[in-house]
Amino acid sequence: MLKRRRLIFSLLAIAPVIAIFGYVRIFPIGEILRLSLHKWDILSKNKPFIGLANFQELLGDRLFQEALLNTSIIAFGVLLITVPLAMILAALIFYRTRSRFAGFYETTIFIPHVVSLVPAAMAWKWIFDARLGPLNALLSVFGIEPQAWLFDPTLSLISVIILCSWQALGYAVLIYLVGFKNLSKSLYEAAKLDGASGFQSFWHLSIPLLKPITLYVGVATLVSAFNVYAQVYVLASDAQGAPGRQVRVIVLDMLENTFRNYRVGYAASEAVVLLVIVLILTFIQFSLLREKGARK
Repeated sequence: MLKRRRLIFSLLAIAPVIAIFGYVRIFPIGEILRLSLHKWDILSKNKPFIGLANFQELLGDRLFQEALLNTSIIAFGVLLITVPLAMILAALIFYRTRSRFAGFYETTIFIPHVVSLVPAAMAWKWIFDARLGPLNALLSVFGIEPQAWLFDPTLSLISVIILCSWQALGYAVLIYLVGFKNLSKSLYEAAKLDGASGFQSFWHLSIPLLKPITLYVGVATLVSAFNVYAQVYVLASDAQGAPGRQVRVIVLDMLENTFRNYRVGYAASEAVVLLVIVLILTFIQFSLLREKGARK
């Protein structure tokens, strides 16, 4: 009887939280799925059900294909930069700065993650400026001609990757630091007694032991990078100043179809595709973690 009362009390206690979560998270997903199956035009009263027609049109949409390709390049580019660099920086902070200054280094690296996206992007836009930017000034020291970072499509893509990596690095380093602090010191002491160098211990002990952390950081970085928007909106403007035109990404394409073309149903189908990508990445993460746990 007591257990039953506790169960009822617990359910009643968490019911408001579940209701809010369902309204804020679950209901919008269901609504997006519903809209994606309709020809939903803001200007039209008639919103007929068209099944998978929006998704079929996506397959032949050149702009969507470009957005998907650019988004994928940005996401995996950020992944390849952030994960190894975050692990190296976390190792340096943990093993080389065990002093009162360690907290200062951790805070300094984490600051870019909490800085608002728009001011950060504006600062980087000045850094990438072709005429007055310090990046081209630095390159000129090595005899490299000034580059049009924000107006050349390829360089714009690279600029977005650099900015996103800079912002994602702090969070990844923090997660790796938690992993390093939970590693068993006895393993490293035994490796040292066997004559292993610091690099050998890092390569053969730290990297394998931190595999779950690496998987989490990798998937979290990919999911965040696939939702890139503000960085592109601010940085990658075209020559006429239209935001985001040099680098078209999925979220920007969705907003353009919604508010410029008034094709809400079509934009919803793009959102569903993005949701599927995120779910697949999450499934891969859990599958790899489960596989590692089964081996143990």
